[in-house]
Amino acid sequence: MSYKTAMVTRFGAIGDVHAEDRFLAAALDTLRGENVDAIFCVGDIVDGRGDVDRCCALLAHHDVVTVRGNHERWMLKDDMRTLPKAHHAYDLEASTHEYLQALPSTRRISTTRGPLLLCHGIAENDMALLRAYDYGYALETNDAFNALTASDYTLMVGGHTHERMVRAFGPLTVINAGTLTHTDKPCFLVADLREGYVQFFNLDDDARITEAERLPL
Repeated sequence: MSYKTAMVTRFGAIGDVHAEDRFLAAALDTLRGENVDAIFCVGDIVDGRGDVDRCCALLAHHDVVTVRGNHERWMLKDDMRTLPKAHHAYDLEASTHEYLQALPSTRRISTTRGPLLLCHGIAENDMALLRAYDYGYALETNDAFNALTASDYTLMVGGHTHERMVRAFGPLTVINAGTLTHTDKPCFLVADLREGYVQFFNLDDDARITEAERLPL
């Protein structure tokens, strides 16, 4: 399936995948029927209980606009491979390795609300954190966040924390797509910029999908 990303109004977003191929397949099947202009993925595809080769094949097949997470960076450098359920480059299919190597750290997307930054943490910093309860000093000392608020971006879609979030900071709105990880309330979302909402969807252990909270955007 091919998606037009020249000017996005309605998009799907998938958070940290962590090799949850069953959940990823279910999420993509749902998003295919949601009349979206594009589907985004915030990375961390590797390191988990499932089939990372299938995950990459699914993302490629569905033309998902994807960025690299810190787990891809670690895996490609053979770093942090003592993590639980860590993947190794030598275990992956050649096409998977090529796919992961080609992923950029960020992507700039044109939307009807202005430029959107797709990333993993915050912009180029794939380890930077931004949480729903960060205020005051936590924001003042967050260099990656402050650099982002000084840019021309009006939207950011990221992940890393595994915590779904929609939060406005003046003209900038930050969306955290959550995660597909089975231990961390797996979810994905649809955002509609014209109607002004983000609809989250939950997945249960059998990859059944139910609508969850709808947040204003």
